[in-house]
Amino acid sequence: MKFIDFPSMNVKIEGMENISIPKMMKIRQIYDSFKIENLKEWIEREMENNLSHKENFKGKRICITVGSRGIPDLDIIVRTIVDKLKEWKAEPFIIPAMGSHAGGTAEGQKDFIAGYNITEKTMGVPILSSMEVVKIGQLPDETPVYCDKNAYESDGIVVLNKVKPHTDFRGKHESGMAKMMAIGLAKYKGASMFHMKGFSSFAERIPQVCDIFLKNAPVAFGVGIVQNAYDEISNLEVMEKAHILERDAALLKIAKEKIAKFKMPSIDVLIIDEIGKNISGNGFDPNIVGRSNSPGFDDVIDLKKLFIRGLTEETHHNGCGLSNADITTIKCVRDVDYESTWINVSTATMLNGGRIPMYANSDREALLIAIRTCTGIDFDKVKVVHIKNTSSMDIIEVSESYYDELKNRDDVEILSKPEDIKFDKDGFMI
Repeated sequence: MKFIDFPSMNVKIEGMENISIPKMMKIRQIYDSFKIENLKEWIEREMENNLSHKENFKGKRICITVGSRGIPDLDIIVRTIVDKLKEWKAEPFIIPAMGSHAGGTAEGQKDFIAGYNITEKTMGVPILSSMEVVKIGQLPDETPVYCDKNAYESDGIVVLNKVKPHTDFRGKHESGMAKMMAIGLAKYKGASMFHMKGFSSFAERIPQVCDIFLKNAPVAFGVGIVQNAYDEISNLEVMEKAHILERDAALLKIAKEKIAKFKMPSIDVLIIDEIGKNISGNGFDPNIVGRSNSPGFDDVIDLKKLFIRGLTEETHHNGCGLSNADITTIKCVRDVDYESTWINVSTATMLNGGRIPMYANSDREALLIAIRTCTGIDFDKVKVVHIKNTSSMDIIEVSESYYDELKNRDDVEILSKPEDIKFDKDGFMI
């Protein structure tokens, strides 16, 4: 790991003495709350009902993909699939399938999924982590298509992934099972080759890669997962190989309907406590925040300043997404593993994702600077929103200036009176 010991800064900004931090109140944003109650039973039923010729799994080595995205109860999901395959007399194993994430190393990717409680001990099967790939075809422009060697040499691949809007492009297939085949299973080498054409080509190229993958790799079946706005699993489908692309597209439409959104159209300063690869490839979801290293997200919300406070533990110091902040803290920039982060952003060809934002010596200082540098606002009625991360969008904090705007809405519940933000002696939020 490579960290940088950034120095403290004494930033003098004219007019700061007239800026104050507003009182904040808790609110609940209300979304569609349907979720799958018993995942184990649901998965078992999906596998029994939707997969034919189960006898063909007997004695076969079946590979299950596990990506880098955080999914609620992912260990239960994977273990249930493992146990059902064992019941059918198969010999399952797991591979980390996450392109260049976790430093682009076999050890790093195995350690990454261990953070989701997916280990050989907890799953009861081998975890084969390798960066070796096999070329299985090429696109019309001669871009090679790769597949993880262990997966390719198996008797069947279970393509498991969360289906959600992507953070950098729009298309029929975004993040999901299709992208898992095109990039996740391609490992570092294949992900690098695929990204060389840029995100603008993804919508066209992902289906092309999948056609090759489905023809030339031993895909067994797919498992597509959708989360609701409360970060709970609302949809989980198991489908035969022939239906993967069709269901991937259909589940993406559902995911776009389910995604959380802010109930207010404009925010002066948004505070995000933590970002990380377990939350989104961009650290946070641009489909919620409207910030991205790619164009096309400016219409999501009117946001003036973004203050990111830190990284999740699960991201293993990967700072992807921090470049989108207008300001952060010295504590946060010192917590970034720049080697791992820059490997990730260079693989994606998005070098602007490696930029380091302005930082302050404390949360208090960062927030005051963010407010002061907003233009065209009433500083006595500044609109501040505070969230933990973009996977936790139900109970959030908003400044008291939002009260009149939100008090009569059916999809918002005001939970507390306005209170001062609490800081410790060093100026960091408690």
